[in-house]
Amino acid sequence: MRRRGFTLIELLVVIAIIAILIGLTLAAVQRVRAAAARADCQNRLRQLGLALHQHHDTQNALPPGHRSLFTATGGMPLSGWPIPVLPFLEQQSLQTQAAEAYRKQNFPFFPTPHPGLSTVVPAFLCPADPRVTSAQEAQKTKTLAAFTSFLGVAGSDAVSNRAGVLFQGSTTRFADITDGLSGTLMLGERPPSADFQFGWWYAGTGQLLTGSADLVLGVREPNLQPIVSGSTCGPGNYPFRPAGGFADPCGMFHFWSPHPGGANFALADGAVRFLRYDANAIMPALASRAGGESAAVPE
Repeated sequence: MRRRGFTLIELLVVIAIIAILIGLTLAAVQRVRAAAARADCQNRLRQLGLALHQHHDTQNALPPGHRSLFTATGGMPLSGWPIPVLPFLEQQSLQTQAAEAYRKQNFPFFPTPHPGLSTVVPAFLCPADPRVTSAQEAQKTKTLAAFTSFLGVAGSDAVSNRAGVLFQGSTTRFADITDGLSGTLMLGERPPSADFQFGWWYAGTGQLLTGSADLVLGVREPNLQPIVSGSTCGPGNYPFRPAGGFADPCGMFHFWSPHPGGANFALADGAVRFLRYDANAIMPALASRAGGESAAVPE
C-alpha cells in the first residue's frame, strides 16, 4: 500500500502556520519583557520616592532639586536631589565619598577626586534603557558620566516658573504642597539626552546653569540651547509627549519613556503612576505644588 506524502501546497500552509505561531509567540514574549521592565522601573521610582520621604522626615524638607554654582546653601554646587537621598538607598558610603570629594574640589566635574561622577547607581536607572547600565562619554565635554532616568518635577519649567516640588534651590516641605501630596508630581521619567550631555545623576549644569533638563525638568520646558539655521530642535515649550527613541535630540526637553504610551511618575505622597501622553493638558496643574488647580491624577 502506497503512503501518501505532503503536497507542496500543504507543506507551504504548514510553514505559514508555524511562522504565524512564532510571530505571535515572539510578540507575546516582547510584551511580557516590556511589562517586566516597566514594573521594574516603577519599583525603582517608588524606592526613590520613599527615599525622598525619609529625607523629609530627617531634615524637615525635601533636598534641593539642584544646587546653584554660585549660591548653593550647604555647598556641593551643581549637585541635586540624588546625592542627599543616597543614605536612604543603602549608599551611605557613596554619599560620604561625594562629601569628601567636594571638600577637596568644589567643582564636581573632575573624576579625581569625584569618582561618583561615573559611578552607576542602579536605583536611579530604568532598565528599559540599555544605555544607562554603564557610564558613557558625553559628546561635547568628553566627560565619562553615569546617569539618572528620573528627574525632579520643577513645575511648568525649571528656569522661570519653579512652581513644582524640586527645582534649583528648593527646600520644599510637604506642608508647602497645598494642592495635595496625592495630586502633585515629584519625579518623572526622562532618559538621558542622545549625546549623553544631560541627565548625569551626580551633578550637572543644566540649561543656563539652572539644572534644567539635567536633574530637574518642567512639563513645559523651553529649549534654551543655541538655535541656528538647521537646528533640529526648535524653540518653545515642550509638552509631555513621546520622543523618537533614544537618538532623538529633542527628547531631553520633555518627560517621556521607552515604555509604550506614556511614562512613570512619582507623586509627592510616594505613590507611582503611569501617565499616558493624553494627560498632557493637565500636566501643568499636576506639576504645581500650590496653584490651587483642580486636576485629578489619571488612574
